[in-house]
Amino acid sequence: MRHDPLPACCGDDGKQPRTGLSRRRLLRGTVSAGGALAVGGVIGLPGTARAAPAIYNPFAGYPITGSWQEHLNRGSLGGIDFAMGVGTDLPACGAGTIQNIPNNGTGGHTVTIQHADGYRSQYLHLSQFLVANGTAVGAGAIVGRSGGAAGAPGSGSSTGPHVHWHMINPSGVRINPLTYVNQNPGGGGLPKTSTEQDGVPGTIFYKRMQNWLRITSGYAGPIDGAPGVRTYAALQLAMRGYGYTGPIDGVPGANTWTAVQRLASGWGYTGPIDGVMGPNSWRGFARFLNQDRWN
Repeated sequence: MRHDPLPACCGDDGKQPRTGLSRRRLLRGTVSAGGALAVGGVIGLPGTARAAPAIYNPFAGYPITGSWQEHLNRGSLGGIDFAMGVGTDLPACGAGTIQNIPNNGTGGHTVTIQHADGYRSQYLHLSQFLVANGTAVGAGAIVGRSGGAAGAPGSGSSTGPHVHWHMINPSGVRINPLTYVNQNPGGGGLPKTSTEQDGVPGTIFYKRMQNWLRITSGYAGPIDGAPGVRTYAALQLAMRGYGYTGPIDGVPGANTWTAVQRLASGWGYTGPIDGVMGPNSWRGFARFLNQDRWN
């Protein structure tokens, strides 16, 4: 099988790009004042004149096993539980600075992402910290691994594998992150890619592709717009539904791109299914990726 040159490469496997697209530098967040623990108060999103930090839901592909209201009903200050296996990579929901809190009471190992303007996000019941305190990370950077197995180190009071996610506003009130994302759509999702118009894939196009693959096909790398082996392996897996029968090796060739063209044919692409990606192939693929559900 012929392996075509990758349209862009290789941010998630540490290699240098083969084309002009370089690894994007991680956005730096402003360190907020105050500690990492939430305090009690009215649950909600009090108004603020400050710009909302860009937050997205990195766990959209996992089932919710504990809703916000269910947490409140059992006396918690609130949170959302997403079921996932122990050791699952946890992407940052937005840019910020890391603070790790080992053995944080019932929450066990807790990572805090301190966003700009005082907002914070916390993931609880981790099995492993991956980023040092004080490190600035961008949205999608892997900041830890999930835990939650009953009695395991770092699980706190958890009785089964999952990650617990909540946010804290600048007033110190714990808030529902899904409500926050829904109320801040401009900053809470990825922008649309202009590839739909110009037929030229770029950083935003590949971020949207990575987020689609994260939601549907097990991609667990960064949402950095610099695709590498893990991104393309997830793409090949996704293309099984469009007739791809080759290896899941992260090295896309004609068979991979033929399957992508089949997908694009449902989104306005009318050219040949020949595995040679051109502007019209990219436009059709971009129309698919620009769906709101991949934001």
